[in-house]
Amino acid sequence: MSDFQGFRPEAIQFLADLAQNNSREWFQPRKADYERLLKRPMEELCEALEGQFRSRDIPLHADPARSPFRIYRDTRFAKDKSPYKTAAAASFSWAGDGVDAVTGRSHSESVHSSGGYFHLQPGEIYVGGGVWHPDKTWLDAFRRRVVDDLDSFQDVVGRPAFVDAFGGVGDDGDSLKRVPPGYPADHPAADLLRKKNVTFGRRLSDAEALSPDLPVTLADAFATATPLLRYLAAL
Repeated sequence: MSDFQGFRPEAIQFLADLAQNNSREWFQPRKADYERLLKRPMEELCEALEGQFRSRDIPLHADPARSPFRIYRDTRFAKDKSPYKTAAAASFSWAGDGVDAVTGRSHSESVHSSGGYFHLQPGEIYVGGGVWHPDKTWLDAFRRRVVDDLDSFQDVVGRPAFVDAFGGVGDDGDSLKRVPPGYPADHPAADLLRKKNVTFGRRLSDAEALSPDLPVTLADAFATATPLLRYLAAL
């Protein structure tokens, strides 16, 4: 059983302070605080969330060892040499289940392409998921399926529960200016065809992030999004 009791207000303050003091000189004397306030609670959150996933048949994995992102930035090729990330986050990989009714493919065949995400940062706390920066092969498959059968996609993202939770498919501003060559420019879903990512998400309040019920809140969001995750994983 997980020991997750919720993130403490000091965890958000720690990240705010880190953003103002992003240096090894500041962080190293406070590393134990980071581990107490953020690292261990994130691991405990993942453990609790994995229990939610398994008990509720949500086809994602939350691994306390692998899901949380490291606090250390890779600065080898970055202009910004700040050594630490100023957010705590975790990703939840696709677990795979069943067979897609349209393609006949196992949902587990696209393990790399569909998943969930949790982000904790002062003023920017959210839950989301989908497909982020996929390769061209995946994007082409998605676009072809939208062109060939737009109704099946709209059936997934137009469900009242999904719209109420997320407002529809996310708009991250990362889209092509024009519909890519080979697809009809006047297609009713031209905006979808221009997308580089297919995502969903909603912001969380500080109260939700600090609550011991956060695993249930996240699992509720992913349960609502599961039909979309399955659709995307089948491509």
